Amino acid sequence: MRDVVLEVEGLGMRYGTRDVLREVTFRAHQGEVLALLGPNGAGKTTTIEILEGFRMRSAGRVTVLGTDPAHGSERWRARVGVVLQSWRDHGRWRVRELLAHLGSCYACYSTDTVTRPWDVDELVAAVGLTEQASSAVGTLSGGQRRRLDVAVGIVGRPELLFLDEPTTGFDPRARREFHELVARLADRDATTILLTTHDLDEAEKLAHRIVILDRGRVVADGTAAELARRIAGEDEVRWRRDGRSFSRSTTDSTGFAFDLFRRHGTTVSELEIRRASLEDTYLALVRQAEAAGVGR
Repeated sequence: MRDVVLEVEGLGMRYGTRDVLREVTFRAHQGEVLALLGPNGAGKTTTIEILEGFRMRSAGRVTVLGTDPAHGSERWRARVGVVLQSWRDHGRWRVRELLAHLGSCYACYSTDTVTRPWDVDELVAAVGLTEQASSAVGTLSGGQRRRLDVAVGIVGRPELLFLDEPTTGFDPRARREFHELVARLADRDATTILLTTHDLDEAEKLAHRIVILDRGRVVADGTAAELARRIAGEDEVRWRRDGRSFSRSTTDSTGFAFDLFRRHGTTVSELEIRRASLEDTYLALVRQAEAAGVGR
């Protein structure tokens, strides 16, 4: 069993007489990419700010890297990376200089439990900014600034990384390269990553597990496949044979396809297996929660 890096139990948050979080419970393990999804106003930002130690909670228990984030020390903060929606400061700094300076701030916390900061040139290459390494931050395009945001968040090689809409402004190539970087951080460096995004395709590609919030409550927690089975129950298999089109719904699409080829061989063509997408599942779960009046 991998170590639990982040644990939330019965988390509650109240503003005046309004509860924005109610009994929120979930956990994340070492090397896991966890996507926190939900419509606007679901409580995602409040949850993340509590986990980062930037906001005090009203109720519940939270531990991040073994520490209550409300009382996290500077050494604890050095183990946590945060990629905000925009890095607005230090416009006159050059990219490489800024990252080298920030890396030096982490170096003093390098211990057996805190990995040394990234090599600056390696980091610049990893986020696709090699050609802009000597450029002033203020001259970067929107997409390049977003890559710098990511570099700032991971410069200290955090054990836990918070990613808030990380690929906003990325073109398709940059998005794919970033997805490869996230997979590398999780798989090779065992970095735990908590991702918030409205890009459900991105969440489906990156996340090992998904938590969906709606009106301040957790309405689903599981892998994309588990959540899809919970809603859809069956996959749709389509194929053609002898000039005719066929379709069948089944809970075992792999077994069905294997049996189809065993019986009919190469006369089967245009085989397609359609599983419920994360978008299908997400929308169905949110509709179910709204119909049930969750959070009211």
